[in-house]
Amino acid sequence: MKIGYELTIEQTQKLSMTPELIQAIQILQYNNQELNEYIDKELLENPILDSEYPKESDTEIDIDIDSLRDQLIQADENVEAYKQWEPHSTSDEYSYENFVAFNYTLTEFLIEQLHFSSLKGQDAEIGRYIIENIDDNGYLSMSLEEICSVLEVDLESCERVLDAIHTFEPSGVGARNLNESLIIQLASLGELTDEIEFIISNRLKDLADNKYALISKEMGISIPEVQSIADMIKKLEPKPGRGFDSDNSIKYILPDIYVEDVNGEYLVSSNDGTTPNLHISSYYNSLIEEAKSDKELSSYLNNRFNSAMWLMKSIEQRKKTIFNIANAIVHFQNDFFSKGERYLKPLTLKQIAETVGVHESTVSRAINGKYMQCPRGVFELKYFFTGGILNEDGSGVSSNSIKSMIREFVEGEDDKKPLSDSKISELLHEKGIDISRRTVAKYRDDIGILPSSKRRRF
Repeated sequence: MKIGYELTIEQTQKLSMTPELIQAIQILQYNNQELNEYIDKELLENPILDSEYPKESDTEIDIDIDSLRDQLIQADENVEAYKQWEPHSTSDEYSYENFVAFNYTLTEFLIEQLHFSSLKGQDAEIGRYIIENIDDNGYLSMSLEEICSVLEVDLESCERVLDAIHTFEPSGVGARNLNESLIIQLASLGELTDEIEFIISNRLKDLADNKYALISKEMGISIPEVQSIADMIKKLEPKPGRGFDSDNSIKYILPDIYVEDVNGEYLVSSNDGTTPNLHISSYYNSLIEEAKSDKELSSYLNNRFNSAMWLMKSIEQRKKTIFNIANAIVHFQNDFFSKGERYLKPLTLKQIAETVGVHESTVSRAINGKYMQCPRGVFELKYFFTGGILNEDGSGVSSNSIKSMIREFVEGEDDKKPLSDSKISELLHEKGIDISRRTVAKYRDDIGILPSSKRRRF
């Protein structure tokens, strides 16, 4: 056995994650909003980059070359002072932001009602504190005892103020639990009776579990009467505050892909209006001559030029990749676009990756957070990738297609004799889809359909 040191030459092959490659991967997985934010950041940092926005004019701003040269030591730092242009608007121009409606938060809406209520002085202060402790769902998140302790007021005052807030809109707001919220809502509608209040306070779970016979026997009323009460309660709002704006309540979807039906053929196109068009600033050409006699300026300009070119190339590659993947999806799922959800086929990342000629991880990044607008609505690209089972003829049926069939069966059932999971399994088997009762139950739960015992009508 030989022990010692020696020099050897070994050839290996590995993937090196350069900053440029990392940037390209990031850009691919960005959604439209994230990509626009990234582009804005690059425009601030790179004076070589310029962009064009539709319906907006550019104002040229001179760059002091001497000042630029002084900043060369910060070549990779933010260069916010060297923006080539600044978009501006006039009173005759219109923008989307001008037409976005102002949305109240729940707190703002309740405070406004407080100002017009009969609560004044100390009661108004208590009311404001209570309102500030009502969560986004409309429920009071602190106990009255805690509120009284913090404000150093008596419990009777807090109860009186809370009772007043219970008369505010939305109905049921300020309740301490679901039972109280439902009682408040029914009282405001003039529908609250002693029987209903007892059921809500003591038998709400039994009502939710469709144990109508048990409630009927205990209350001494008929089963149809219990069901009628259940129907009334189901129409109430379990979360009174959720209809109001909050920090994360508004989500805008900008589709990356459009699919249009042209004489029965589905044509795919990219949405080019979501990001600005990038190009090299015309001012760059005037700097080239100056850079010939200044190595430091030349190095800086070359670095920024290469960065700008790679960014534009990465964005173009992102667009091309998403388009190719969307085109392949439309080809695989053509029956969905022409016939509907129940005709979705099982589809995997591997199938699309092999069709497009990219790695599965590339497909995964490209479909995440990207949306397609088609005649049937707006769908995230991930929606079209779904598992499934084989038909008796060997063809595949996606899980989403099976869920759609289950929904159709339930919608057409006799509500006095709702279909059991076993019966739905039999109906699917008649269509050549071999699926177990347990799988039916799982799919039914996924689409929010109650079991047959809770769907039964009397």
